[in-house]
Amino acid sequence: QVQLVESGGGLVQAGGSLRLSCATSGRTLSTYQVGWFRQAPGKEREFVTAISRSGGGTYYADSVKGRFAISRDDAKNTVYLQMNSLKPEDTAVYYCAAAGLPGAIVKYDYWGQGTQVTVSS
Repeated sequence: QVQLVESGGGLVQAGGSLRLSCATSGRTLSTYQVGWFRQAPGKEREFVTAISRSGGGTYYADSVKGRFAISRDDAKNTVYLQMNSLKPEDTAVYYCAAAGLPGAIVKYDYWGQGTQVTVSS
């Protein structure tokens, strides 16, 4: 079992930055591909970005390319999401998830509780 805990959310003005963290205890995160998803009120959950087990492969939704960056520090069992140039439409609950298989479109087996990101205009 992999327990994921997100942190780093908060309130920020448009154009600002936040860094989210996704940490795990117990099993190492290095054997999993890790993704970030978000869900805004009244909308379906959507994919944001993911990073491969090796860290050599990353995937991004078009809406965040050039603004968001995913990275991982396996020594700390943590994956980060650096979010720059934030827009009000980035407001959502952000979730991290872990997948045992690699790829752009995979089933994620484990999910965190989410962290709220609110971007004011």
